[in-house]
Amino acid sequence: MEQRHLGRTGLRVSRIGLGTLTWGRDTDEHDAADLLKSFWEAGGTLVDTADVYGDGESEYLLGRLVEGLVPRRDLVISTKAGSVPDPDRRFDGSRGHLLSALDASLARLGTDYVDLWQIHAYDAGTPLEETLQALDIAVSSGRARYAGVSNFCGWQLAKAGTWQLAAPGVRTRLASTQMEYSLLQRGIEREVLPAALDLGIGLLPSSPLGRGVLTGKYRSGTPADSRGGSDHMAPFVAPYLDEAAGHIVEAVSIAADGLSVTPLQVALAWVRDRPGVAAPIVGARNARQLTAALSVEALSLPDEICQALDDVSAPVHRYPDQDWSTL
Repeated sequence: MEQRHLGRTGLRVSRIGLGTLTWGRDTDEHDAADLLKSFWEAGGTLVDTADVYGDGESEYLLGRLVEGLVPRRDLVISTKAGSVPDPDRRFDGSRGHLLSALDASLARLGTDYVDLWQIHAYDAGTPLEETLQALDIAVSSGRARYAGVSNFCGWQLAKAGTWQLAAPGVRTRLASTQMEYSLLQRGIEREVLPAALDLGIGLLPSSPLGRGVLTGKYRSGTPADSRGGSDHMAPFVAPYLDEAAGHIVEAVSIAADGLSVTPLQVALAWVRDRPGVAAPIVGARNARQLTAALSVEALSLPDEICQALDDVSAPVHRYPDQDWSTL
């Protein structure tokens, strides 16, 4: 698998990442082992998790599999901290919480360091410089090799990225931002992506298949064994089952038929090759689904197909994103 630099850093990652959101909950140890081994054998390196995935079981399961199944040195392990199970405070970006969460993640993962550590979301209740200082401490102490953020909107990412560049050698530049991005969700193109490109921050798209909808599996209804058919994941999928999404899914399917490939391959190739993208994170439930996703490695979409998909899925961006003098 092709390797790409993560933003303007020396860290190289496989251009498809393996997501572990369901590990320890919907994905058991046997399936997780199959996923990790298949991913590694295909040349994949980037494995994404978080301290809240499966209430920590995702990290614990990944830690059990590493070394016994795949050499630690062959993986780029990324985890996140900051989300908390508190209805009154969903995110805690305080320095104390973040560093304690990192230590707990390292213990569950059974490793001395993570290759990439990301703040899971912006915490308006904590000064941003305090949150970012946790990243600096993590890197300077060797507990994290690189640092990034996740789910920061445009101004938050621009502020954080600029702050970290203001004192080179003292502060750790942001290597990444992890955001939802797909043909069904192009909102980051408004401000987040331009900020990331300008600051040299690599984009790690989550849900690159539109929460599974872009595979076409929901065109004739909701399969019982799909995420949309499960009680706890159905609300996650539901926003992308409307009429507007249906038109985009239909366009993807038409393109797939014309290229003699699958809708999954078309949708994943589109987001993988967008400007600024380092590696989409694919959350396959089993090795069969992962193999289907990894088969996109040999596919590059023709320019006319990309343009057609751009047109059919284009979000409405007017003032102030366009030249105001033309409005």
